[in-house]
Amino acid sequence: MKLFPAIDLKDGQVVRLTMGDYGRVERYGGTPAGFAQSYEADGAHYLHVVDLDGAKDGTLANFSTVRSIVESCGMFVEVGGGIRNADRVRQYLELGVGRVILGTAALEDPDFLQDMLGRYGDKIAVGVDARDGKVATGGWLHTSSTDGVEFCRQLRDLGVDTVIYTDISRDGAMRGTNLDIYRTLCAIGGIRIVASGGISSEEEISALRAIGCDGAIIGKALYEKKLDLKRLLRLAKGEQA
Repeated sequence: MKLFPAIDLKDGQVVRLTMGDYGRVERYGGTPAGFAQSYEADGAHYLHVVDLDGAKDGTLANFSTVRSIVESCGMFVEVGGGIRNADRVRQYLELGVGRVILGTAALEDPDFLQDMLGRYGDKIAVGVDARDGKVATGGWLHTSSTDGVEFCRQLRDLGVDTVIYTDISRDGAMRGTNLDIYRTLCAIGGIRIVASGGISSEEEISALRAIGCDGAIIGKALYEKKLDLKRLLRLAKGEQA
């Protein structure tokens, strides 16, 4: 199982929201590039980056910061947040990003999603962020009537390779991830599932690997030094920590 340390960006800084609430922002010292280099030094090969400003208002507010991250490390970097047109997808891929994550656009404009899949294949992933089981959009500020699990089935049928699924109620709360939803999603078959939101114990890494998740994203637990990345990386490989 792949392990993705997370870097969430707001105003060019590393931050973390609690349960998707922009009014509950924790800022962390150090540069985003410095965080990336630290994770790579601990042995990480993958990195998950989210432009929270972009997710909220659809701008490229943190593009230069993402560039600094990509240029500072040799990891596979996936990026999401406010990527809602072809030019932005192209800009990020030309920057050296390994995978672009579509969220709001994937739900609201399926023709655009299919176009991007046709052009870029598995360089396109979809972020499915769910509140009470329904897909949220616009930086988690709006909740649709679309069921998250059913949407993942639709994405598989469209040819999406990877879905990053977040239970918003768990994200940044440090009270454990929603293992039941990942059991359901991995049982769909034909699509890679990356777990995101609330992972706060080593046992959860082993459980997600056993369930069949392709990857897991770790954010606040690393920022708060509750978990050790080197140990998590070993567990993600099925080794003893």
